[in-house]
Amino acid sequence: MKVWFAASEAAPLVKSGGLADVVGALPKALAKRGIDVTVVLPKYGAIPSAIADEAADKGSFDVTLGWRTQYCGLLETFVDGVRFLLVDNEYFFKRGYLYGYGDEEAERFAFFGFAAIEALFRLGKDELPDILHCHDWQTGLVPMLLRTRYSHIPAFKRIRTVFTIHNLQYQGVFSRDQLKDLLSAGDELFTEDGMAFYGAASCMKAGLRYADKLTTVSPAYAQEIQTPEYGEKLDGVLRQRAGDLKGIVNGIDTDVYDPMRDPHLAVNYRFSLLKKRRNKKALQEEFGLPADERIPMIGVVSRIVEQKGFDLILEALPGLMAESIQLVILGSGDLQLERKLYEASVRHKEKLFVWFGFNEGLARRIYAGSDMFLMPSRFEPCGLSQLIALQYRTVPIVRETGGLRDTVQPYNEFTGEGTGFSFGPASAHDLLFTVRRALAFYKDEAAWERIVDNGAKRDVGWEASAREYEKLYQELVHTEGE
Repeated sequence: MKVWFAASEAAPLVKSGGLADVVGALPKALAKRGIDVTVVLPKYGAIPSAIADEAADKGSFDVTLGWRTQYCGLLETFVDGVRFLLVDNEYFFKRGYLYGYGDEEAERFAFFGFAAIEALFRLGKDELPDILHCHDWQTGLVPMLLRTRYSHIPAFKRIRTVFTIHNLQYQGVFSRDQLKDLLSAGDELFTEDGMAFYGAASCMKAGLRYADKLTTVSPAYAQEIQTPEYGEKLDGVLRQRAGDLKGIVNGIDTDVYDPMRDPHLAVNYRFSLLKKRRNKKALQEEFGLPADERIPMIGVVSRIVEQKGFDLILEALPGLMAESIQLVILGSGDLQLERKLYEASVRHKEKLFVWFGFNEGLARRIYAGSDMFLMPSRFEPCGLSQLIALQYRTVPIVRETGGLRDTVQPYNEFTGEGTGFSFGPASAHDLLFTVRRALAFYKDEAAWERIVDNGAKRDVGWEASAREYEKLYQELVHTEGE
């Protein structure tokens, strides 16, 4: 079976968030199952030159966007055994950031969508995939274009499409006039059954309407997004397509996230809490906090935005700082939230440390050095941080939403089951109560070792999820064969 992924980022080539981790790791897991996977990706300037410069030239062609004709180069490279096709246009992709260019985003990713489909022409019939798997709004136009603009091509009719929602909040909404121009389209694509969205047009909705199957990154999130509370005004579309929507929980690349081999850590470890706590002491020294392995440390690695529950953390902070803990935070985002966190860190120098920005090595040291990992998200499609925390023997404290609900089992002191702690209401009171409950069990060494051991037994890799995706692909191919 041949599967092409179309995505706007993929680790280790280029990354801004969890999407890149998924698109980087899932193809490797599918390849282990005998599936031939190709990832189509923009050739950003941020891709390491050691990778980009070694890519083989696969030719070039023109892409038409409305009245404009744009150059498109195609390059091929292999990373960790996975084939990548890089779509080259320096005007669109050789920029300082991956995203954030306002209305230009429509043109950039319309170009990418056309280029991904045109690449099928250029590489010959033997290259045609059975499945074209698209990810998030940046590739939402691809299933629509395949079924409308390119519907006359017989060889394309057998290609089945899967569209994965990684975060429904980001939808690629642009004006109808702009997308009509870029797609050389009339009103036929901009109906309620198409990509029309409250007077504008949504690239996310295009993917939801035209893909053969829809997936999202956890079963709980698949249910949540069919409700007005979480559906971001697309819940009606998702309810209509509920029979084609499946939640498949993400995994992590356990070869990349391995505390036994992680080069960023002060001390490598597998199951030893003694060695793990030596990483805590090293982190305390690095951050200028009191170096005492007995002090429980709570880690946060996240975008600093309300979605991630930072307003709840700030509201609960007086209560948290009254406890004998250390809270370490790595991330960036909303400037007002950042300012409040900075001011709090000045007031509580011995208990709160905040690093604004992102540093992969520092993130790994926080996962390894922390005893607990806090994720009070208001919504969370899947979340990878809680899975990494479990892999590093760090106990998650999460809000019961989306993938956090699917992946963290609340600890039950009567049965001894559970991998972490969780709370339901999005309130500072419930957050603080749950942290205090976790701290109480931390003082009980036997109970804490049991919780950590439970988490260590949980499979956080991609194998089970890759089987689910393979099953979905097989169903689509079998249906087409009939």
